Amino acid sequence: MTKTAADIRREIDEKNVTFLRLMFTDIMGVMKNVEIPATPEQLDKVLSNKAMFDGSSIEGFVRINESDMYLYPDFDTWTVFPWGDEHGAVGGLICDIYTAEGKPFAGDPRGNLKRALAHMKEMGYQSFNLGPEPEFFLFKLDDNGNPTLEVNDKGGYFDLAPTDLADNTRREIATVLTQMGFEVEACHHEVAAGQHEIDFKYTDALKACDNIQLFKLVVKTIARKHGLYATFMAKPKYGIAGSGMHCNMSLFDDQGNAFYDSKDPRGMELSKTAYYFLGGLMKHAYGYTAITNPTVNSYKRLVPGYEAPVYVAWAGQNRSPLIRVPASRGMGTRLELRSVDPMANPYLALAVLLEAGLDGISHKIVAPEPVESNIYVMTPEEREAADIIDLPSTLHNALKALQKDEVVKEALGEHIYTNFLEAKRIEWASYAAYVSQWEIDNYLDSY
Repeated sequence: MTKTAADIRREIDEKNVTFLRLMFTDIMGVMKNVEIPATPEQLDKVLSNKAMFDGSSIEGFVRINESDMYLYPDFDTWTVFPWGDEHGAVGGLICDIYTAEGKPFAGDPRGNLKRALAHMKEMGYQSFNLGPEPEFFLFKLDDNGNPTLEVNDKGGYFDLAPTDLADNTRREIATVLTQMGFEVEACHHEVAAGQHEIDFKYTDALKACDNIQLFKLVVKTIARKHGLYATFMAKPKYGIAGSGMHCNMSLFDDQGNAFYDSKDPRGMELSKTAYYFLGGLMKHAYGYTAITNPTVNSYKRLVPGYEAPVYVAWAGQNRSPLIRVPASRGMGTRLELRSVDPMANPYLALAVLLEAGLDGISHKIVAPEPVESNIYVMTPEEREAADIIDLPSTLHNALKALQKDEVVKEALGEHIYTNFLEAKRIEWASYAAYVSQWEIDNYLDSY
């Protein structure tokens, strides 16, 4: 239901909201906010798109001589956080970023996703839906309130108390999300000790990305309340599974789910649109991995042996390839991309994935045959014979692939692409020059 300024003013009065968080996301995927008192004067400014901030203080935004930026709140993102203090409640609005000239800012990831969605509509589709599956770890805090790498349980996949000691934390997170309007579908312990997953219902891509950012905020807030630290780092501990964020995607047109066709001659009940979209995802997988897996640490997860996808292939129920087609059909027909990790900027990730798929549709890129055998146990020669390539093994290789993929670069736009690439080159250079404890342990005594 569309929110109006009058609705927001009424809820502020009814729920004793005393502060407003004006939230936005930077190019690196970190949520930022400007917090202002919910006085009539400040509220008038916010609701009339006149709230300003210094864009030069945000990495990858603008130079100091172009610093004035405006926050345009999306009224439909209005929420009142189910926590507060004696001073009242806190409300929040997710904002788009505009320049001082009143134009959408090219470096705004949310605005960039809107641009990709507009292209989708030009091609005759009504919505691009996303059902995300973000995973996270819960670690104990030390006596000074700093995070450790000590997990708070020894649970495994689908375990419950007393082995899983975080069920109360997960339950409160799910309750808070429900109060904020999320439709939580499941929450459970994941494979690794201390690892968890909470799934919420799919929705259109823009709202789903907003939800991912709010979800991270809620998880971290409630974890702290329970004396824990939540991290969405892809691989925080060596030797155990990392955290992914599988993305379940579908396109809808005026007839319904454009990925479904009960008369599919291949027997999978997928439409030509689905196969072409799949073909685009596979063709550009090497190019968009720097966006879906954007940090040095991301590639510590994308290694064989921990169920994370390493190989560019697709299948039905087989979970070893990059993309699978879950069993649900009809309205639930979707493609699940399994490589994305929760460190990714969701707005940028969905923009490049959508444009990769649309490129597949536009150029009728034919998806190869599915691979239903376990790719993890195939030899390199068997993978080569099946035309299965590996994903980039490092951020460095992923950045080189990104520079060669014109579709992905266009999906980001010049401003975001240039600033993202520069920041990530610096990140890689810093990492490459760092001498790790592993190197000391393995080389110091031998050489």
